[in-house]
This record gives sequence, structure tokens and C-alpha cells, in this order.
Amino acid sequence: MCLAIPGQLVAITDPTSLFATVEVAGVRREINIGLVAGDDGGIAVGDWVLIHVGFAMAKIDEAEAAHTLDLLREFDDLFDDEVNDFRESRPG
Repeated sequence: MCLAIPGQLVAITDPTSLFATVEVAGVRREINIGLVAGDDGGIAVGDWVLIHVGFAMAKIDEAEAAHTLDLLREFDDLFDDEVNDFRESRPG
């Protein structure tokens, strides 16, 4: 099963190609931010996004990110699987 998981932007690594580094549960990975870069207010280091298959799908606030992560942690194996999939993913 693939879910969108919350991650926090820690660096914009390629502003031209719209790639950024995000952190999810201590794991850092480069993702594509092209789908959210044009959102109102843009995208910046410290923002939270929902990530699915190497793409930021939506910008979310910190409270929503924390709530979603708490819910995912209630499903230990599912959360671990998602973090492992994220760890092994490569940007699209």
C-alpha cells in the first residue's frame, strides 16, 4: 500500500528543476516539489508537504503533519513500511 506521508523541507537543492530535500522520521530524501512550488506563498525550507512516490503532492501545516504522523504511528508496521519505501525511493 502506498500512502502520502508528511515530510518537512530541509533544503531546496535545485530551484530550477524544483528538487528539495525532505525529512520523514529522521530519513532524508530528495523529492520533486514542482507540483507545490506554485502554490500561494510558494514553498520554503521548514514547510511541511505530503509526499507520494517522490513528489510533494500538497503543502500542509505543521499541526496537520503531526496529526497524520501520529495516526500513521498507530499502525506500526504500515508506518515502518512507508518510511522504508521512502528511504529507498528516488526522485521522479
